[in-house]
Amino acid sequence: SAASDVYKRQSPDTSQVTRLSLRMIFSRRIGRFSLDRLALAIIAIAAVVLTARVWLHENPQHDPWAPLNLNDPPGWATQGKLVALRADPEKCRAVMDRSGVAFTLLDETGEGACRRPDRLVLEDEPLSPSPAIATCPVAAGFALWMRRSVQPTAEAIYGSPVVRIDHLGTYNCRRINGASTGQWSEHATGNAIDIAAFVLGNGRRISVLDGWESAPDDAFLVSVRNSACDIFATVLSPDYNSLHADHLHLDQASRSFGGVCLSL
Repeated sequence: SAASDVYKRQSPDTSQVTRLSLRMIFSRRIGRFSLDRLALAIIAIAAVVLTARVWLHENPQHDPWAPLNLNDPPGWATQGKLVALRADPEKCRAVMDRSGVAFTLLDETGEGACRRPDRLVLEDEPLSPSPAIATCPVAAGFALWMRRSVQPTAEAIYGSPVVRIDHLGTYNCRRINGASTGQWSEHATGNAIDIAAFVLGNGRRISVLDGWESAPDDAFLVSVRNSACDIFATVLSPDYNSLHADHLHLDQASRSFGGVCLSL
């Protein structure tokens, strides 16, 4: 009948209702699944962050926010922390105190390009002649270099510790290479040290001039030179030029990045 036809046209198709219901149910499940995945991702990230924080606490040499301690082994963050000390003598001295490195702070001196506002003497390092007066960043770098490179390398190669280091000086009010013009040397402010030789407890003397290309001293000298590149701003050695044939030049020039090793 006509009424029946009207009813059929107005009544929803059962199959359509079923499909619509399934879509709604499926959509709700997908929504819940997406939220579940988001919650799991947040939990996983939180677990990683917590694990990383615990690991960094146990390994402060890799933590850029942990205070630098020269007794810690070198890590990912060590060089960045050393860089930060180059322009902050007060922070540097705090690191020295925290690391148990004995030093004597000296008064400012000099004027102009050779003014030396940051001067101290390392009390326990075997430098000769003594005292070696340098900036705090040079002193801190030297103390770290001795602890983490020079002494372990000497023990590994020679079976004897370094008991004296002969140096050619830290302060010299001059321009680079002694030129009459041009850039001032880091020695002008005592921000550098030139290492000439290492004397071992067994009496052996390892000279940069005589040992650079002579085994086994060359292995020792190249090793400590390479490690210095991770600690100091500039490292110059005999393979740079003839002016450095008899020493390793180590300085803490103010740069925004790490070390520079210059060679031919």
